[in-house]
Amino acid sequence: MSVQIQVVSSRRDLRRFIVFPEKLYKGNPNWVHALLSDEFDTLGPKNAALEFCERELYLALRDGEIVGRVAAIINHRANEHWKENVVRFGWIDFIDDLEVVKALIGAVVEWGKARGCTRVKGPLGFSDMDKEGLLVEGFDHLSPFTVIYNYPYYGELLEKVGFAKDADWTQKIVDIPTEELPQMQYAALVEKRFGLRAVSGMSMQQKNKRYGKELFHLLNTAFAQLYEFIPLSDKQIEGYLKTYIPILNTDFVSIIVNEEDKVVGFAICVPSLSKAIQKARGRILPFGFIPLLKALRKNDTLEALLIGVLPEYQGKGASVLIFKDLLDSCRKYGVTTMLANPQLETNYKVQSVFDGIFTTHEFMRRRSYVKEI
Repeated sequence: MSVQIQVVSSRRDLRRFIVFPEKLYKGNPNWVHALLSDEFDTLGPKNAALEFCERELYLALRDGEIVGRVAAIINHRANEHWKENVVRFGWIDFIDDLEVVKALIGAVVEWGKARGCTRVKGPLGFSDMDKEGLLVEGFDHLSPFTVIYNYPYYGELLEKVGFAKDADWTQKIVDIPTEELPQMQYAALVEKRFGLRAVSGMSMQQKNKRYGKELFHLLNTAFAQLYEFIPLSDKQIEGYLKTYIPILNTDFVSIIVNEEDKVVGFAICVPSLSKAIQKARGRILPFGFIPLLKALRKNDTLEALLIGVLPEYQGKGASVLIFKDLLDSCRKYGVTTMLANPQLETNYKVQSVFDGIFTTHEFMRRRSYVKEI
């Protein structure tokens, strides 16, 4: 039977779209469920990004059974900023079947071309805060919960339908040293010379009230030149703060300020939740919150979600203060490993910061693909 494409047009369809990977990856020990509630918020009509994005969701069916899914997205702000006419694809999953891939990408291309698009890129989301980049190396590792995991055949089939590499991100495992690193001796000098300090003695709620929005405005500045990035809107920022502040431990949120108490650098980390989310099967209720709470309280692995430094403070030691702050917290909680967030392979400044301070090992590589249409 041929493949039929169905537009997601109801909440029931949306649920089928969201849970399809559970069947596809059943028994795979390295795949981690997405949080069901987060997926509904992101893919549903209340996503703040829909103020400047269009999207359509598709299911691929054969004999009435779902065999693939994909989201087609046009981020008008990104297209305007980067001066291109791109339709993005994201949330793509499929069985090992070229016909299914052709049907899914064909739906995205047709939808995009009808709106004037000339290229298709992905996997990308509505913004950089969504999961992006197809996994192309590191399939034998447990996936961090904040990134895409997929089978090796995904990239092979996308290349067969005409896609080529557009950008790569690497992800590193960082060994947390038990002893003070030599580079940390410069922390006091940085504080004195540039008037910088790490914020201390504040709860997460206090940090959020004083610095929350400022952190994301700094992110908008620090990430401005990175691949396909566009600034987050105030509405998006408010949504992220509301969603994530309750689960963050203040000791794993490092904020560096100058003499005027303005944020110049920050890092947001969270204990690894991958195993806990697997146990909860992506459901917080009725009992999924139990393994999540346990993972947040006691964990030897930390995930670095976001790290940013204002351009004018890069090279002035702000990163040393961030890492000293985090290393102190890691030793306090018995953390031995940190999983760095995906870093563009061309972002040499960030790459050198990690490699220049820590012992690191690359464990995953992700790729964004592009195709003319």
